[in-house]
Amino acid sequence: MEYLSKKGYKYYKRFCKTLTLEDDPQLIEDYKKIHAPGAAWPEITQGMIDVGILDMEIYLTGTRLFMIMDTQQDFDHDTAMAELATKPRQSEWEAYVSRFQQTSSEASADEKWQVIDRIYKLGS
Repeated sequence: MEYLSKKGYKYYKRFCKTLTLEDDPQLIEDYKKIHAPGAAWPEITQGMIDVGILDMEIYLTGTRLFMIMDTQQDFDHDTAMAELATKPRQSEWEAYVSRFQQTSSEASADEKWQVIDRIYKLGS
């Protein structure tokens, strides 16, 4: 589900997604390390920026990941995810991180991360 929001004076869309990791404490620690500041491959970060992702945060509880993805106002999720899958090293990255995730090594980021619907918002 997409949400048009305002941060300061800039409008953007927000998507929330979820994914499940393997239930292995060492794999979870390793997954956290490859997402530490500066650890993600530069091509992956650039690919996300190129398709219109402005900011992204990933949170972890147990084996469940929760992502908040803020995008350009005119961002079309399906089109951008299809384009992201063609970016340099993207399929290599997805195969690499799949060892931590309950997913196939051939799955794209869009196939792995499930968009979730907002059911409540405080205020207007």
